[in-house]
Amino acid sequence: MPIETTASVVAEVPADAELLAVPYNPDLRPGFDLHLHVPVSDLLAHYDSKGEAGEIVEVPVARGGGVGRVLLYGVGDGSPRALRKSASALTRRVKGRDGLVVVLPEGDAAVFAEAALLAAYTFRIGAPGKRPVRELTFVTPDEQPVRRAQRVAEAVALARDLANMPSSTKNPAWLAERAAEQGVPVRVWDEEQLQAAGFGGILAVGQGSANPPRLIQLSYTPDEPTDRHVVLVGKGITFDSGGLSLKPTENMKTQKTDMAGGAVVIAVLGALAELGAPVRVTGLVAAAENMPSGTAQRPSDVITHYGGRTVEVLNTDAEGRLVLADALAYADAELHPDAVVDIATLTGAISVALGRNIGAVYASDDALAGQLVEAGRDSDDRLWRMPLIDDYAPALESQVADLSNVEAGSTYGAGSITAALFLREFAGKRPWAHLDIAGVGRSTVDEGTLSKGATGFGVRVLLDWLTRR
Repeated sequence: MPIETTASVVAEVPADAELLAVPYNPDLRPGFDLHLHVPVSDLLAHYDSKGEAGEIVEVPVARGGGVGRVLLYGVGDGSPRALRKSASALTRRVKGRDGLVVVLPEGDAAVFAEAALLAAYTFRIGAPGKRPVRELTFVTPDEQPVRRAQRVAEAVALARDLANMPSSTKNPAWLAERAAEQGVPVRVWDEEQLQAAGFGGILAVGQGSANPPRLIQLSYTPDEPTDRHVVLVGKGITFDSGGLSLKPTENMKTQKTDMAGGAVVIAVLGALAELGAPVRVTGLVAAAENMPSGTAQRPSDVITHYGGRTVEVLNTDAEGRLVLADALAYADAELHPDAVVDIATLTGAISVALGRNIGAVYASDDALAGQLVEAGRDSDDRLWRMPLIDDYAPALESQVADLSNVEAGSTYGAGSITAALFLREFAGKRPWAHLDIAGVGRSTVDEGTLSKGATGFGVRVLLDWLTRR
């Protein structure tokens, strides 16, 4: 299990529940008929409670021969945003406990349960810190929303685990092994097969490392036949030193998570069957380790991508687009999808534009962009559509190759936009979208549903898009 906290469902509150959570609204009315030593509304008024989301009042109660606890938790206006805040606050409040019985509030049970489980996530190697609550028991007559929430939370936790794993363990071959554990057919190209097939971008980025690159393909086919086919492409840079265009030390410390997009693709493909996705999906993870050495690619090298397009490498730290270009060109030429979506921690520039709470979506198709933005709003992996400004395309011109991987000067700037324009060159004419998650792929705080480190951003939006539409 990639998530430590388990979930169970019961139809009624167990009489012997030692730790029970009961919702209340701004009118200070509880969502369950509690018999305490004073009326619940009077008790909440005594504590100046307002029923706001995240507000918790703890009350001791008699339980057999001992003392139990009731946690009265506010749910605010009952909106999805309020429910997520309430659920995550509740889970964080009971860290270290064996179990919590939760009376679900009115509203979206899946949203609440998912947030509660995500807030319980932890990743630690060696001596554990304060562990999360072992089991959350949700009281509801309908088990299905909780089970969906649990599967989505497990997928997010898997993506976080993969991205948080130190690169001393994690390399492209290790990532391929994890992909093979997801219960779907997997094909892996090793370095010799990549060379024979002409995946020049993946090979160039990985040639400086002792750990050779891989292209990983995962395939999901629904039980009911379908003609619709979607390809997901994930950046799988298992460590990014910048190559010979070396990163500063501080910037390098978080680069074990530079394969967060690839982790999302692996986690999503593993969850589709249980969630009943009605569309055929192929996942591609372009995996390499970007290291400086005597065999590393150099600025000014020209590489030939899958399909024959040539690129002049002006900056070896703009490597993610090089591996994605190969995978996108392969998807266009060989897989013939109805739509292709790539996801990557691609540019620091997007953090400047959108900060650390909203991801970017670039798209060649308005309908696809709208579907992804809507799915992001529903799932809480929020996306903002960014423009593909054709006037900036000259930034990618090269005097010696078809394209350069970055702008030679500083005429245009807009690093995230020009990176998206570069990827568009390899996606063909079919509907395509690019999710730049460099700002949202890592968290610097333990807050809400997030823990410090990898966020798993992208899992929820893609699962929502692929399973509900």
